[in-house]
Amino acid sequence: MKKVVISLFAFLAGTSFALAEEAGCEAFKWPVTREQVLFAAAPATPSGTTLAVGAAADLALVPVEKAGFAIPPERAPVAGTFGAVTSVEVPPEGAIQISLSGEAWIDVIQDGHAIKSAGYSGVKTCPGIRKSVRFKLASGPATVQFSGAKEADLKVAVLAPE
Repeated sequence: MKKVVISLFAFLAGTSFALAEEAGCEAFKWPVTREQVLFAAAPATPSGTTLAVGAAADLALVPVEKAGFAIPPERAPVAGTFGAVTSVEVPPEGAIQISLSGEAWIDVIQDGHAIKSAGYSGVKTCPGIRKSVRFKLASGPATVQFSGAKEADLKVAVLAPE
């Protein structure tokens, strides 16, 4: 009986893994087609830049020790990883969606406080897009910190949620 249960579990686990792989970009909780278009033409952008809502940037990251974070990242970055500090002007609606091409932690800071995300979706099977995080903020300036990236560049899109 144990062998049957274990075999059935292994079969089901393999099936759900295959389904997740086939799902690709459709597995995100919301569409990421705008990001795919924007990432294809994202201009090279240095750390410290203001990110525009409705656009993407190919952000040059620096070693986390040199990133100059406004506040310590919520998740302490591992040595040897990369990060950046940018800013964004939050539109009057107050909602933004930040999508990344690779793995990195996102902290959004407003009025000196880290803002918790309002929604998250991450998929490892979507070529070119790894995660998308939504934030509900007050209109006005905000600081966006990226940390823990394994690569020295990261494509970032800041959009109004659909």
